[in-house]
Parts: sequence; structure tokens; C-alpha cells
Amino acid sequence: MPARGPRKRRRGASAGGRRPRGRPGRVKRGTPVRPRFWVEATVPHGLEPVAGREVRERFGARARLRRVAPPGAVAFDFAGPLEELLTLRTVLAVYLCRHYAVPRPRALLGHQHFRELVAQINAVQRLMPPGTFRLLAISAAGAHTPVMERLKDELAAATGLVVASHEGDLHVRLRRPVDGRPGWEVLVRLTPRPLSTRAWRVCDLGGALNAAIAAAMIRLTRPRPDQVVFNPACGSGTLLVERLAVGPARRALGCDTDPEALACARRNVRAAGLGAQVELYPWDARATPLQAESVDVICADLPFGHLVGSHAENVELYPALLDEAARVAKPGARGVFITHEVRLMTALLEQHPRWELRRVVRVTQGGLHPRIFVVRRRGF
Repeated sequence: MPARGPRKRRRGASAGGRRPRGRPGRVKRGTPVRPRFWVEATVPHGLEPVAGREVRERFGARARLRRVAPPGAVAFDFAGPLEELLTLRTVLAVYLCRHYAVPRPRALLGHQHFRELVAQINAVQRLMPPGTFRLLAISAAGAHTPVMERLKDELAAATGLVVASHEGDLHVRLRRPVDGRPGWEVLVRLTPRPLSTRAWRVCDLGGALNAAIAAAMIRLTRPRPDQVVFNPACGSGTLLVERLAVGPARRALGCDTDPEALACARRNVRAAGLGAQVELYPWDARATPLQAESVDVICADLPFGHLVGSHAENVELYPALLDEAARVAKPGARGVFITHEVRLMTALLEQHPRWELRRVVRVTQGGLHPRIFVVRRRGF
């Protein structure tokens, strides 16, 4: 037989036949591997791109956005503790998701699938102190069929929960896969209440802005710590609290002519621990004592003309408020306004000599479809 030549060294192997330690992309033995979760965050319709940016900026490479997600949602794979997901602010709720390759929900009662489903729910239960979750609710097509009723009872018995007659604090959703795969998807909400239900909101006014929408508006202002932020017609203070939740500001001011609204805003600001950082004044937003060109950001939830104000009042209010906002805004300052008076606001901004319209975002809140107008003060 011919003599064998020298054995070729395997690619990546050392002279001793062992792979070098510390090579990039390799996981050393004994290194804990972070579990990767499939997560879906529900979002106000129209704000999916804003929420997606928050996910990427907050978690970096640990969050990988999925291409397919239902409208009003952002789906992503996440590597890290589930508790970190509770810090997201532009989303309504966050769900832990899992795909089950079963032809119909009845098969979820099978031993293997049922055990995985209980483990999915237990992972969510562990996020909160014992006893936080008490009532189990399942939403699905045919939620009141005998199969679904049995599934509820079996899950309640296995998780120590009670089946809710209406709404539950542990919310489970069943649906067909949004990407068209066969099987069923199960989503379990991570929190007893939606994330947009803020703990600091101890006082609420009719027509108050949804906190997730407010947080998205704040992100559109491009917040920086050196900014003077002004919230005319501040209402219950939602925008001010959400602004300071992102980070500090040089000054954060709000004004309203309604004493009840100001009292409500003070309560919410104090509950958020921001009483020393927010300035609230009984000013008319159409004529404030602020110096000209002294504000970096103006952000406002304008009266929609439904629960608050009327269209006739808005026809008088909006032009004066925009003029005053332009007076106090520095050249180049950013303005972000939300309103349901779309035609009125569009016409005013198209004609305004000092506001330049940069972007319009259509969103959904409470069955209405207001717009977020992003503008810039001319003269930059």
C-alpha cells in the first residue's frame, strides 16, 4: 500500500487537534445560553414603526424583528429576561408566543402539548409576585365551545387559576398562524393589565391620551436632556410624565386653563415621582408669559372636539395656539401635535408662515383615527 501522507488539519483545529479557545462566534463550554423567546407586542395602529424602533434601540442585537406580524403589532425574537420587556413604553401589551403544530385546539389537551402550554403560562406567572394572576381568560374563535371550555378548566386546574366569567388578569389568545403555517398559535400576556395602563395614572380625565400613544409622540420629538419642553393644554399631564420617563429635560412646562385638569395633572405627576421636575401653570395656551424663541420642543394633545371642546371652538383655538407656539419656539424647534381635526390642522399648517409640516402619522385611539402632526419651526 502507498504510504499515507500527513493528515490534513481540520479547519479551525489547532495542532493538537483541539479547537482554539475563545474563537469569535463560539460558545465556551459552561457558558449559559440565553433562551430566545418569540414575543409579540400590540401597538396602536399606525405606530408599528415607532414601536419597532424602540425595541431595536432598547435591546439591540438581543431583539430580532420578525418580518410577519398582524396589523397593530410588532413581533420579534428576544434573548434575555422577560422582565425587561415590561419596560417598553410605546406598546399596549406584550405577549409570550408559541406555535403548536396541531390541526385543531382539541389536540392541545394531549399530554405533550398541554405540558408545553402550562409551561408557557407558568413562565408568565413567575414574572409577578405569587397571587398576582388569579383569573384565567381565553379569547379565540369558538371560545364557548365544549372543547374550549374544557381547555379552560384543565388549564385553570394545572396553573392554580380560576376561569374568568368575563375579563381575566391572565389573558390567553388562540389564533391561526399569521404567516399561513398549519397549526395554532398561543399568546399569553405578560402582565395582569395592559402595559399602557400606567401605575402613575391615579387621576383620569375624559378623552385623556393613551399613554402608549403619548410615549410614541415623545419619541417623535427626539428628546435630549438639554431641551426646554412645553406642553400647552396639558390636561392630565400624560405627555409630561412620558417625556420625563424617557430622560431628564432642562425644563418641562405644562399649562391649562381648567383648574380640574391642573389638579389632575399634579396628582399624576406626583404619583410618577416627578413633582419637583414638572412646572404646571394656569396659563391660556393662546397667550403665555414665555419669552419668544425660548422653547426647544412643543408637544400637545389638542382638543378633538368630541369629549373636549367643539369644532366651532377649535376653529378659533387652533390658529391662536399655533401662533403662540411658533412665537415661543426656537428656530428649528420641533412640534408634535395630535388631533382628530385633521382637515382644520392640515389647512392651518399648509398656510402657516413659521411652521413647516414634516410628517403626518395616522393612529387609532378609542375607535377614532386622529393624526400626529410633526412640524418644525422655520428659521433654522
